[in-house]
Amino acid sequence: MTTVRDDRPFAGGAPPAALFFFSPDREKIHPNTHLAGWKGILQADAYGGYNDLYRAGRAPGPVSSALCWAHARRKFFELADIAGNIRKGKQAQEISPVALEAVTRIDALFDIERGINGLPAEVRLEARQRLSRPLVGDLHAWLVTERARMSKHAPVAKAIDYLLAKDRWPAFTRFLEDGRICLTNNAAERSLRGVALGRKSWLFAGSERGGQRAAFLYTLIVTAKLNDIDPQAWLADVLARMPDMPVSRLQELLPWNWRQTPSQQKAA
Repeated sequence: MTTVRDDRPFAGGAPPAALFFFSPDREKIHPNTHLAGWKGILQADAYGGYNDLYRAGRAPGPVSSALCWAHARRKFFELADIAGNIRKGKQAQEISPVALEAVTRIDALFDIERGINGLPAEVRLEARQRLSRPLVGDLHAWLVTERARMSKHAPVAKAIDYLLAKDRWPAFTRFLEDGRICLTNNAAERSLRGVALGRKSWLFAGSERGGQRAAFLYTLIVTAKLNDIDPQAWLADVLARMPDMPVSRLQELLPWNWRQTPSQQKAA
């Protein structure tokens, strides 16, 4: 599991950071443990392992769910992927017109988001209320109408149900109420890219302790990358300076505070 803080889309002041956790399986006890004592807004996919975090009786309070539109769009895109179907030898008529229309409507929301990326939260919120909310309302009404005409076994019906399933629509539309929320959790997905690309090269961590060490190293490396610094140069400098640095100054070595020396810049 990885959690990412990235305030740059809404011009926030906190530096970006990633935190990786190792767990041997996908049981819900792991997110409950990793996020114990925290409440706030969690942007993620619809993985059921997070459901306990959203319960009203949770201490110190329920987490607010903000679901990812990239995951929702992907399910429609797979049914409307003309180029992909051609590669698979499928006929053009196998493209779902409903899925194609859904992709077009969702893409309009992404277009709005591209125009407000990096702007302050209040500016993003105003634009969403003015531009995105009518599109989302129309999308919901259209999805409900189209779904009523379909068998529950239709592939596009399953894609619609992913959006409209119990308690999900409020989580998908939470971005309309808070300018800090992104339309997707792509920041976390990008942080996991190195893990996904390397899986075939390092299939096993060796042990649970090895997995925990790997998660620790991923945390350091990905956080450095999020702050646009070279992880190798940063780690080499930090490891060399830490033994002689007082604890009160260790924060100077955090990725968002660290600065390369002239010699390091030249080497880079």
